[in-house]
Amino acid sequence: MVKKTPKQWAAWFAILNLGLIATAAGIAIFKSPNHFAMGGTSGLAVIMSALWPGMNVSGAMFIINAALIIVGFIFLGRSFGWGTIYASVALSVYVALFEWLVPLDRPLTDDALLEVIWAVIFPAVGTAMVFNIGASTGGTDIVAMILAKRTSLEVGKALLVPDFLITACTFFIFDVKTALYSLTGLLMKTFLVDIVIDGINSRKYCTIISSHPEEVKEFILTKLRRGATITKAEGAFTGKAEVMITTVLTRRQAVYLRNFIRSIDADAFITMVNSSQIIGKGFREM
Repeated sequence: MVKKTPKQWAAWFAILNLGLIATAAGIAIFKSPNHFAMGGTSGLAVIMSALWPGMNVSGAMFIINAALIIVGFIFLGRSFGWGTIYASVALSVYVALFEWLVPLDRPLTDDALLEVIWAVIFPAVGTAMVFNIGASTGGTDIVAMILAKRTSLEVGKALLVPDFLITACTFFIFDVKTALYSLTGLLMKTFLVDIVIDGINSRKYCTIISSHPEEVKEFILTKLRRGATITKAEGAFTGKAEVMITTVLTRRQAVYLRNFIRSIDADAFITMVNSSQIIGKGFREM
């Protein structure tokens, strides 16, 4: 495993907390006032706060997360990371902070559909940020890790088990409209997290065949400050020797490269393919 530098650890910690803050905002501002229990410890906390009116969502989350941390140590032992413990506690703290900063005893708007959309967007973006750096938001992730270890279920599928059971409880505790919104939100979040992660990591894999390979290479190295691979190739139809340049760029860099190549070689052959799984120096770590 590659060791992180202090700067990398600082960036990792900052992204982790930003993700937890976004998740907490969705819970406190949109989920809790509407009783949207979309799985997770926040969903269970929403149900608990409804059953015991004197308990707020952040307090219920503290209790649930503390219990899950103990269970995690029992069943997972040393494989149970400190990062998960921090995320579980920090998320409860951030929810309590939002409850204090934005106290709501009723929904922010009168549009339930608008509320459920933002109740999904904030946690989905936050969760995607956390998952993308290889961390966890804790909570029912702990249950999923235990199920994955004790059964043949994958973590992703195991995570759906407790989330679905929590959401199903809303049909017996709240009205049907709230329950259906909660179920809809759970399904939306499941797809949106993957979409956000892919969007964060989206890059352009570029292949260029040009009659001015040196100029293209120089532009990539000096102007875009990216690496490239040079491959000797041969045209199948013409039999002519060619130089093929491959590189991976951000969307904006890809546009700059395309415009530059078109300005010096109108006949250049360029392919640009979307990819969200670029691993290596200058991109995502293993």
